Amino acid sequence: QVQLVESGGGLVQAGGSLRLSCTPSEGTIFNNYGMGWFRQAPGKEREFVARINWTGGSTSYADSVKGRFTISRDNAQKTVHLQMNSLKPEDTAVYYCAAAQRYGNLVDARKDIDYWGQGTQVTVFS
Repeated sequence: QVQLVESGGGLVQAGGSLRLSCTPSEGTIFNNYGMGWFRQAPGKEREFVARINWTGGSTSYADSVKGRFTISRDNAQKTVHLQMNSLKPEDTAVYYCAAAQRYGNLVDARKDIDYWGQGTQVTVFS
């Protein structure tokens, strides 16, 4: 069973930065897959944060993180990153890495996502 393995979560003060990383347990699923990040806060639905297509040439972001978060991928290292700057308490959530062959699905957690990570906690305190 292929897994997406996330790392980089933690506790940070408001205004600080964190960098999340995600890599598949099997490299065969990385190429030709769009990759994305979602997050879920307590009592809320899982929401789209950012996505990047398989070449890295196309990205998109939720309005709430535009200008603060940057998604990138290294296909040679088979890793996708989410650089999070100017963090706010409302960014506190479990962040999930996602992979989908249909790039268009990486905007809604209810759509057909091929693989999910186990989640990594990000906590921003003021």
